[in-house]
Amino acid sequence: MDAHKSLTIGIFGFGVVGEGLYKVLQQTPSLKAQIKKVCIKHPSKTRNAPAELFTTNKEDLLFDNDINVIVEVIDDPEAAFEIVTIALRNGKAVVSASKKMIADHLREILQLQQETQLPFLYEAAACASIPVIRNLEEYYDNDLLHSIKGIINGSTNFILSKMFEDRLNFSQALMLAQQLGFAESNPALDVEGYDAVNKLSILLNHAYGIVEHPDNILFSGIQNIQLSDALVAKEKQVDIKLVAQAKKLKNGKVAAFVLPQFIKHDDALAFVKYQYNGVVIESGFADKQFFYGKGAGSFPTASAVLSDLSALRYDYKYEYKKLYHHTPNELTNDFYIKVYVSFDDWDYVPREKFEWIEEWHAEAERKYLVGVIHISQLKDNWWKENRISLVLTADPIIEDYEIIKLKRRSLELAGII
Repeated sequence: MDAHKSLTIGIFGFGVVGEGLYKVLQQTPSLKAQIKKVCIKHPSKTRNAPAELFTTNKEDLLFDNDINVIVEVIDDPEAAFEIVTIALRNGKAVVSASKKMIADHLREILQLQQETQLPFLYEAAACASIPVIRNLEEYYDNDLLHSIKGIINGSTNFILSKMFEDRLNFSQALMLAQQLGFAESNPALDVEGYDAVNKLSILLNHAYGIVEHPDNILFSGIQNIQLSDALVAKEKQVDIKLVAQAKKLKNGKVAAFVLPQFIKHDDALAFVKYQYNGVVIESGFADKQFFYGKGAGSFPTASAVLSDLSALRYDYKYEYKKLYHHTPNELTNDFYIKVYVSFDDWDYVPREKFEWIEEWHAEAERKYLVGVIHISQLKDNWWKENRISLVLTADPIIEDYEIIKLKRRSLELAGII
């Protein structure tokens, strides 16, 4: 494709994003892009577009030689992967917004791109309107990239904002998020952290050249956050946000996770509220840079798809520089974190797993502690059961192993543990 060639598009899906893209394309004639066909699952549903535009037969798009771009915005990851595979092998460029499909099949997608040498772009799969993938791909060298830290799920951020600022309960906030199109059709994907960890696994590749399935990344959502946690956060003058983080440690390896976290009021992420996303990227010489924008909704996501379509006119494709042209970094599970844990009963908390506990409050009905724990001690998911709530402290990663060993030894000598 070149800058003078028109884009003839086939779209899979006409939900929130698909319809948003249809409307956006109508307002951007300069792109020289036209939608030829839209493949849908339920033909009886009323849609705000001409009936002749729609089909239920995927082959009408995948095997039409006039269509040179497939846009895939459905919520079935396995069906989406099949569409991407056939489209690329049939010589069509692909734009996708399906983060779970990309995260689950990243190795296969990379291989497909190597085989076909065709563009597969997915800016909309990370942070909707924020161009974080292209910035990581083009701007930052992985040897100088210290960390990525972000609120990358607009739905959970919207719910937390409604709960703690507008005093809605969790169910009310979730229902409102779904009504406004901010939450996935299956809300567990958002509130339990699945959506955010899928996005983080995608960002890890463009940031550090790490190709890792999301199942191998520690994560949780906001499903266990209690009102009492918000009250403690207020006392400590911090907010609670669901944060995805990747940080290069002193040993050169990368720590990565998605967990609720206390955010200081002067942190850039404290200003990210409702359906907005925010990403802070820290590098060797540029220091900290903050990206902010809407992370959920029809038009914000469609705008990222539109940006990818525009890039296709110039034959743009990801080079995966950190993976193919640098020495990729390695993910590690050998580090410590400082956590706040609230609970109803001390019996539910395995205190022996902690390196040390520096703060505990046992008198109130809802009890809590603050302590340091090795990341491996969270593998058995005890902290996701029995209404236990785990929140990272504001500066959670601890790297100095010798200090930890000395601290543990001092506690042992004191008879505390």
